[in-house]
Amino acid sequence: MSLFVVTVLLTACDSNGDDGLAAVTRATVAGSSVASRHPVLPVGFERAAGTITAADGTVCEVCLWLAETGDQRSRGLMGVTDVGTSNGTADGMAFVYPRPHTGTFWMKNTLLPLSIAFFDQSGAFLSSFDMEPCTADPCPSYPTAPEFTAAIEVPQGGLPSLAIAEGSILDLTNLPCTES
Repeated sequence: MSLFVVTVLLTACDSNGDDGLAAVTRATVAGSSVASRHPVLPVGFERAAGTITAADGTVCEVCLWLAETGDQRSRGLMGVTDVGTSNGTADGMAFVYPRPHTGTFWMKNTLLPLSIAFFDQSGAFLSSFDMEPCTADPCPSYPTAPEFTAAIEVPQGGLPSLAIAEGSILDLTNLPCTES
């Protein structure tokens, strides 16, 4: 599998620091039935560092759970109540494919409302949309952007705080996230 290489470490993009995305997660969980004193984080995933460069050149350093096998991509954020934004563990989850892919995502047994963004083989932003939790069949399927190689899921409304929008570029590494 090919991951995009980060060549420079730069400053965070959210002027509020990590609090912006963490606030989205707290508000999302507090407003839903998954609010809990014991958050459920993703299990069985490594974390990878990366950067997202906005169209205006703003660079955001990110730490993402990495779903790179078929089983990991199928499980994704099922049963998770906190992707890690509330405690600084991670900013979201990256679904990485070894070659361009087109398909669907679904929210079966996913408890958090999520936003998803798709990136092509060069790391260029393709599209994004919001998805709603689904715990009972039938769950809707959400068509992906055509020919994407990476998708990033974050708590719904959290894409802007990571500089993810039209014109942004994603660079992932196979390096672990550094602790702050």
